[in-house]
Amino acid sequence: MEPLKITSADVLFVLLGAIMILAMHAGFAFLELGTVRRKNQVNALVKIMVDFAVSTIAYFFIGYGIAYGVNFFAGAETLAQKNGYDLVKFFFLLTFAAAIPAIVSGGIAERAKFNPQLAATFLLVGFVYPFFEGIAWNQAYGIQAWLKASFGEEFHDFAGSVVVHAVGGWVGLVAVVLLGARRGRYNKDGGISAHPPSSIPFLALGAWILTVGWFGFNVMSAQLLDKISGLVAMNSLMAMVGGTLAALVAGKNDPGFVHNGPLAGLVAVCAGSDLMHPLGALVTGAVAGGLFVYLFTLTQNRWKIDDVLGVWPLHGLCGAWGGIAAGIFGAKALGGMGGVAFMAQLLGTLLGIAVAVIGSFIVYGTLKKLFGLRLDAEEEYNGADLSIHKITATAERETLW
Repeated sequence: MEPLKITSADVLFVLLGAIMILAMHAGFAFLELGTVRRKNQVNALVKIMVDFAVSTIAYFFIGYGIAYGVNFFAGAETLAQKNGYDLVKFFFLLTFAAAIPAIVSGGIAERAKFNPQLAATFLLVGFVYPFFEGIAWNQAYGIQAWLKASFGEEFHDFAGSVVVHAVGGWVGLVAVVLLGARRGRYNKDGGISAHPPSSIPFLALGAWILTVGWFGFNVMSAQLLDKISGLVAMNSLMAMVGGTLAALVAGKNDPGFVHNGPLAGLVAVCAGSDLMHPLGALVTGAVAGGLFVYLFTLTQNRWKIDDVLGVWPLHGLCGAWGGIAAGIFGAKALGGMGGVAFMAQLLGTLLGIAVAVIGSFIVYGTLKKLFGLRLDAEEEYNGADLSIHKITATAERETLW
């Protein structure tokens, strides 16, 4: 097999993809900022920024080596070979890895301590995420080979429905459960106290930034210009639309659901976006949009799991659905490209969930025992902005003097 010929156009292609996904982190920030109460808006912005920085350090020194067996401990002249393609590929894959703590951030919002979460970010991006990333995308531990021998095909996840989203969502669920609900959210008599979003415009802005950046997330997962596929773009579009319309109907025109609907569809289509027929992608997205609305309502109201942004239903469940959907709508019998096996998809998805749950329980369980995970009652009442950052998002009193 002759080595890949890398051109400067490939470097630019992957670099632009990395920049588009980097911009998605602004989407994570504004989605959280708009959803939380006003006294926690600054904290949402600072968490996403600092989590990305910590993720970079963890992935550069540890995680990337675990996933791909590559390190950067060589001279710059060596690193810059092939126009620096390996460097921009690291940047591209880093933006995926850093999505894990960005996803978790939305679930644990409004009551989590700052420093323990940074420690969790380092451990998750340095060890837990790359362990499964290496299995799914780099043939680690012979698991893909076993799946192919057993079911005829490997586990297929083109752009991370399971590797990124399901893993992030299930990590988030464990963190939310260990952290506990926000004080006053659920009353002793079984009642539920509404904690309405602080800003629908900011929530919508975050959703739009994520939606636009997602076309870099999916299309540029080809990683080489000559492997780019318009089918991926079309399928991403159709899944986005399906998720939006399903969430509109199921959510009874609630703007929070409407703006999370496209994200649910895009989460679900990542895995099979290079295989599905556009109609299959539309159905995949629609199922995800409905799934998000139903499970968000169920977790918040019936199960009383205080997952603020609904990261478990949005990323954890819709991501798992996406991994399985690739095995359904990727099949030639349903208009797909083929080259995918349902059982391989199911087992690969379950393995990703298992890694996320076990890894997250070890990380957050240890941090809870050693340092505690949440703010005390007074700090939470005052809000994370004042308690942690000593400033509010809008300093009305100060500006009146």
